[in-house]
Amino acid sequence: MPTAEAIKAEDTLIHVLWINAGLSCDGDSVSLTAATQPSIEEIALGALPGLPKVAVHWPLIDFECGPNGGQDDFLEWFFKADRGELDPFVLVVEGSIANEELHSEGYWTGFGNNPATDQPITMSGWLDRLAPKATAIVATGTCATYGGIHAMAGNPTGAMGVADYLGWEWKSKAGIPIVNVPGCPIQPDNMSETLVYLLYMATGQAPMIPLDDALRPTWLFGQTVHEGCDRAGYYEQADFATEYGSPKCIVKLGCWGPAVKCNVPKRGWMNGIGGCPNVGGICIGCTMPGFPDKFMPFMDEPPGAKLSSTTIAAYGNTMRRLRGITTHTLDREPKWRKRGRELTTGAKRTW
Repeated sequence: MPTAEAIKAEDTLIHVLWINAGLSCDGDSVSLTAATQPSIEEIALGALPGLPKVAVHWPLIDFECGPNGGQDDFLEWFFKADRGELDPFVLVVEGSIANEELHSEGYWTGFGNNPATDQPITMSGWLDRLAPKATAIVATGTCATYGGIHAMAGNPTGAMGVADYLGWEWKSKAGIPIVNVPGCPIQPDNMSETLVYLLYMATGQAPMIPLDDALRPTWLFGQTVHEGCDRAGYYEQADFATEYGSPKCIVKLGCWGPAVKCNVPKRGWMNGIGGCPNVGGICIGCTMPGFPDKFMPFMDEPPGAKLSSTTIAAYGNTMRRLRGITTHTLDREPKWRKRGRELTTGAKRTW
C-alpha cells in the first residue's frame, strides 16, 4: 500500500467512485444517508481529524452531475479513472454482478454508454476497467459482497459478488484485498466507518484493514448476533417467545442469531436505535455468504436451534427456578435495618 511519504493526508485528494448499477435495490445507498458515526457529510466535507480531502462521486449526493457531455458530467469521473487520470481512488460497488457471459447479445446491467460504440457498459465491464487501477475496492451490501437475493438458486442472471467475479485472492495495486461490508441493507455506520478506515490507511495513518475469511472487517463482524443481543439471557434460561411482540428469545420463531456474524444488536440501526432483534425482528442471516438459500424458509425454527433449544431446556428451566429463589432472597432487606436503641448491624459500639 502507499507509504505516508508517498501519500499525505493534508495534500492528497482521494476520489471515491460509487457504482450502484448492479443488481440491487439501491438500499445500501439509501442506508448510508442515515450514518452518524461518522456521517457521509463528515466524510465528504473532510470534517474528521486527519482525514484526507475526499471527492465523492455517488449518484445520491454528487453535485457535479450535469447533462451528458457537459462540463460536470457525472460519468466523466469514471472515464477519467479508466484512463488513469484519477489516483488514488476507492471504488465502491453496490449490487451483485451479473454473468454477462451467459448470453451473446443484450445485457443484464449497464452504467453509462461507451463513447466509442454508444452501447451500455456493463457492471462487469466497469470492474474489468477500474479494478486494476483502484487503490481499494469496497463491496457494499450483501448483493455486492456475496450475490444476495439475485444470486439465489434458480436465478437466470448467474449473479455473484465482487469477490466471486474478481477472485477471492484478488488484491488492489496497493495490496489491499476486496473489503466486504455485507447487510441487506448495510448497517449505515458499518459502511461509513469502513470507508473512513480505508481513507486513513491510504494516507499511512492506519495499518492494513483486518478481514476475516469472508473479507469482512473483523471488528464489525467478529461476533454473532446472539452475543450482542439483549434477548440472549432468555435463551440461556430456555425462555422462548411463542409469538411476535414478546421480549423473550425469538430463536423458535426463526431467528438465526446464534450463528450469524453481525453487530446490529449492539450497534443499533440509526444513531444507536433499532436493529432487527432489538425491535422484535428475527435475524435471517443477511450478512453471511450463504444468504438467502441456506437460511430459507424464513420464519421457521432453524435446524440447529431445535437441537440447541431442546438441549438447553433442562439446564435453563433449572437455572430459572434457582434464580427465582435467589431473587426472592435478594428482594428482602437485612434484618438490622430497623428502628430501636439496640445496635444489631454487627458493628462494635465505641461510644
